[in-house]
Amino acid sequence: MRKSLKRYQLLIWISLLLTLGFIAVIASNYYVSKDAVERSLSENSLPITGDNVYSEIQKDILRPVFVSAQMAHDTFVRDWLLNGEDDATQIAKYLKEVKLRNNAISSFLVSDLSKNYYYPDGLLKTVKESDSRDLWFFRVKNLKTPYETNVDLDLANRDNMTIFTNYRVTDYSGKFIGAVGIGLTLDTMKHLIDSYQSRFQRKIYFVDKKGTVVLAGSASLKNGNIHQLPGLSHIAKQILGTSANDSLHLTYQNDAEKIVLNSRFLPELGWYLLVEQNLDTEMQAIQRSLLINGIVGGSITLLVLLLTLLSIRRYQNKIEKSAATDPLTKLLNRQAFDFVFQQAILDSERSRQPLCVALMDIDHFKKINDKQGHLIGDHVLKEIAMIAKRSLRESDVICRWGGEEFLILLKNCALEKATAIAENLRTTIAANDFSRTTDLAKGRLNLTVSMGVAECKTQESEDSVFERADVALYQAKESGRNSVYFSE
Repeated sequence: MRKSLKRYQLLIWISLLLTLGFIAVIASNYYVSKDAVERSLSENSLPITGDNVYSEIQKDILRPVFVSAQMAHDTFVRDWLLNGEDDATQIAKYLKEVKLRNNAISSFLVSDLSKNYYYPDGLLKTVKESDSRDLWFFRVKNLKTPYETNVDLDLANRDNMTIFTNYRVTDYSGKFIGAVGIGLTLDTMKHLIDSYQSRFQRKIYFVDKKGTVVLAGSASLKNGNIHQLPGLSHIAKQILGTSANDSLHLTYQNDAEKIVLNSRFLPELGWYLLVEQNLDTEMQAIQRSLLINGIVGGSITLLVLLLTLLSIRRYQNKIEKSAATDPLTKLLNRQAFDFVFQQAILDSERSRQPLCVALMDIDHFKKINDKQGHLIGDHVLKEIAMIAKRSLRESDVICRWGGEEFLILLKNCALEKATAIAENLRTTIAANDFSRTTDLAKGRLNLTVSMGVAECKTQESEDSVFERADVALYQAKESGRNSVYFSE
């Protein structure tokens, strides 16, 4: 395991760097996108939504203001009040017509002289300063502005919560003589707000100058005063400080959600229009996009790393193979054989099975190179390697020891059997016509080998057993070559 980690250490570091870099890119893209979305919401989307809602309000919510203004400046209303309010049916008919024509829930006129409260069915009541439900009239009487908009119970409409526009009526010299107006039910206005919210995909609500939420859609879930609402309490003063010509961009935290808010004051209503958007909701599309990009990019990165790993492994295997094998004969080389031999000695000692080595040398190989050329010499070396592979057992290992020498490792093999295997290999090589497998040979080509065999003794060193095999090989050469000798 440690060897494998060391082998692929560079690839592991590259993978970690790529992974960290990929994560860093995704994270930076997310935060840059989040900042861009927040800036776009604050500076563009929400103000534009506020402008659109304001335009819609001018058509829907502010219509009662315009109607009430027309009523307050209508000469018929003024003259009727100034002439003593003689015929109540006339003003009732007038109020009924205003109500029907403007699709209002109620319309009214209150005289300052008689304190009578008229509505489409005639006289409703007489307002009194001692009655808390009539205080609105006396408040309107003292207004410095032409009108007010407030949310109150409608006595003439079963005490339904109604948005009233209360407009001051003055005589031709500007003296206060009464109040007129129409009302829209709060439910009707909530439906309008809901349609805005559905259309613009934002939360929309209104607060008065004291911070009380006076109108909100059913999806806004806003009620109470913004001074006490979570998150909004921290920016309530800033919201209520917005002037008529300003559009304020703010953010606040509500639990784990970050909310972007736009505020503007509507002088026609005397209310603040608040439009807000959950930044996390707005980021969902970007998060999905980044997730898809992350999956695609991660998959591509993983595929590249996998292909790189396979390529490196293949290249390393090729290097290891070339480092462990002789390029000409494709046999193990001397360095690789040393490792195999050490393992074989350990296995032999552990299993108490005999282990032999055989050193083989091609007789008069120099003459072959001199007479036939080095190409034939190379051919002979490759042919002998193939003959040895076919002749030896599957468990036996052969390597090119150097030049024209080969070393054979015979596992689980006593000296007598090893000598017999070596003898069989010698005779096979001697009987082979090496010219049959090449067109370069000049006539029939036969050659012989000499071999020295030695059995490994207990606790014997590698150099010792190879030296004894070499001595046996020397005896075979001295005895005329083409023979097998063994060392006791």
